[in-house]
Amino acid sequence: MEPTSVIRIEGLTKVYRTGKTEVRALRGVDLSVQPGEMLAVMGPSGSGKSTLMNILGCLDQPTTGIYELDGVRVEGLGRNELADLRNRKIGFVFQGFNLLPRTSALDNVELPLLYDRTGRKLDTRALARASLERVGLAGRMDHQPSELSGGQQQRVAIARALVTRPKLLLADEPTGNLDSRTSIEIMALFQELNDQGITILLVTHESDIALYARRIVEVRDGRIIRDEPVRGRRSAREDLRALRDTDDSREAA
Repeated sequence: MEPTSVIRIEGLTKVYRTGKTEVRALRGVDLSVQPGEMLAVMGPSGSGKSTLMNILGCLDQPTTGIYELDGVRVEGLGRNELADLRNRKIGFVFQGFNLLPRTSALDNVELPLLYDRTGRKLDTRALARASLERVGLAGRMDHQPSELSGGQQQRVAIARALVTRPKLLLADEPTGNLDSRTSIEIMALFQELNDQGITILLVTHESDIALYARRIVEVRDGRIIRDEPVRGRRSAREDLRALRDTDDSREAA
């Protein structure tokens, strides 16, 4: 028996109407994402990729078409049902980290568990600690965001996204606020998590970042114009090793 697709969309359209003006943001999009994939979604401003991501993240509803998230039909759900589905199935990582400023890393990561309405008895503190350990921040749990580097803040955000054990990690420009080396470090973490079986879909406008994914989907004018495996996929760990070797050579000189 084949595993259920994490994402299955067919004939997805999105039309925005303002008075007599009609904007077709998505024009019949088909997409399937299987468990364990790592997908990069690319496209210029106005291509429809942000609209697509909002629908995939259960933040918006399509005008027409089918959307199944881990076997659950999404289109037509009410606001509360969408919120519950979002909390159970999706972990979000944002460009701006979106951490509570005067709150410890541990408290930030624990937060999504406090909104759990499934009735499960959870040791939220233990789960938050385990999630921070998973992203390499065991020694930073009591630090507030202002006491952490940009890369560490993004790791807290990734730990927060993972803590509910979602079916899908949705990352929107996750390296957009980071320097080149830190961006590669974050992509190394994403690749490591993906190797552990986590399904990751990331939006990026940086073609070099997309090369760390396994598959690239390109959106333009509301349609998918390219959907193919990454040729010459890059290893972030190897790139970091090469950077360190270059730094060591410069110091030796």
